Formats: sequence, structure tokens, C-alpha cells
Amino acid sequence: MNIEDTIKPGDFFKYGYPGPVHDLGAYREFISCYDRQTKNPYWVVEHITADSLKRNGDTNRGKSVFKEDEKIPMEYRGLLRNYFRSGYDRGHQAPAADAKFSQEAMDETFYLSNMCPQVGQGFNRDYWAHFEDFARRLTSQYKHVRIVTGPLYLPKKYPDGKYRVSYEVIGNPPNVAVPTHFFKLIVGERTDITNVNEQPISAAAFILPNDRISNDVPLRSFQVPVEALERSTGLSFFHQISNKSNIKNLCDEVKCDIIVREFPKALPAPEEVLSLPAPKD
Repeated sequence: MNIEDTIKPGDFFKYGYPGPVHDLGAYREFISCYDRQTKNPYWVVEHITADSLKRNGDTNRGKSVFKEDEKIPMEYRGLLRNYFRSGYDRGHQAPAADAKFSQEAMDETFYLSNMCPQVGQGFNRDYWAHFEDFARRLTSQYKHVRIVTGPLYLPKKYPDGKYRVSYEVIGNPPNVAVPTHFFKLIVGERTDITNVNEQPISAAAFILPNDRISNDVPLRSFQVPVEALERSTGLSFFHQISNKSNIKNLCDEVKCDIIVREFPKALPAPEEVLSLPAPKD
């Protein structure tokens, strides 16, 4: 018998396909793809409009609580205790302020499957918050604003001249990756698009370090080509568009800049924030 006829690597799958498995979650305001290895979302996709950003009745962020996502298997799930005294904020990828149209939608943004560890003062509570506000303000220029947000783990050059990927891991035991950077891809649509190859869109990609950033730093300094973001993430954003000339630079149409607004600074430490109790194992 030919040895090649006896080698069947695919027979391993009789035990089950090892993966990777990415948990897709469809919520009212966003869709997320969860990375079981890093216990962070791979990406989160949002759709916001001028109407969706209006507060509906008594929708209130203060009523929302951080909670574990029980749709994720326990062994891969982000846990509330992972952030306990970690020094990092539970950073929304789909912001609560983007889901004011219903309390249920806002509550869903507090699942830990929508969170990543973010530097608090100077980033999550400052520059990143102003950046999220910039995306919301685009709804005054575009009928539909679509946003893809997610973490990155980028290489850094070391003294020996070599590049390595290094990131902190939090939790006990350590199991939640702390991203080195975060990205946003923002797409503006002026009309209801029925054919992506015939109607133009406006897009801009940004990569920001997970670190304190001065509010004086121009937002455009973080803009990168969409192709560079695709290489960094391994994601493909516009492969259905064959006519790439229909993709306009959003920052050529609007002023891509933050407006420094006062957001609450004295946020309690993660262990003090109102949270649902962890589900029992």
C-alpha cells in the first residue's frame, strides 16, 4: 500500500474541529466578534444615525451594569474579577453613548465581550472619549455612519534592532490581553446605498496607542491607509467594492479633529463600579 494512502490528517476531525472559534454576537446597536484567546473582541461593528443617538425617554447609563456574557463558554469568557485592581478601565468598544435609543441597547454595551482593558486617565476617559464623540458628530454630515472598532497587538522595535510583539496580561490567573493599540474604521454614507459599486462612500481608518494622549495631538496624526489597517488586523473591509475609486477620504470632506469636552473624570475604580455578580460556575 502506498504510504500516502495511509496518512489522513483530516481524520483528527472525528474528535471535533479545533478552531479557531470566534463567537459572533448580534445586539441591538452592534455586532461583535469575540476572540477566545485574548478574551477581547476581535472587532465590533456599529451603525449610528442622528435619530439613533437621540435619548429615548429615561434611557440612563447609570442604570446599566457591567456583566459577563453568558453566551461565551465559561472557559473562554471574560470575567468581572479579571479587571479587579488591574489598573485598567473596562473600555467599551461600542460606546454606551451610541445606544441611547433604548435602555436595552445601552445595557448590552456593558457585556464584557464588548470590553478591552484600556488606560483610563488620559485615554479611555479623555482622548478616546473625544474620538468617540467625533464619530457621533459625523451623523450631522452623513445619513448613516458605520464604525468598526477593535484592539491591536502591534510590534515594537527593541534595543537589539528586532521587532517583537509584547503585551501585558491581566486577571488571576493572567488571561485577558491588554491591547497595545486600538483602531477605528469609520464609514460615512450620504444616501441609502443599494449598490456598493455605484454609490460613493467616505472612509477613514485610525490607529491609536493604548496610552495617555494629550488632547493637543491632532486626530489626523493617527489616520492610516485602510490597506495598512487591513495588514495590521488581518481583516478585509471593502472586498465587495470592486470600484475602489468610490471610496473617498472622509477627512477630505470633514474636519477630522476632536472637540475637548468635559467627561466624568472621577470614575470609580473597576472593582467599585456597580456590576452584576459573576455567574456561578
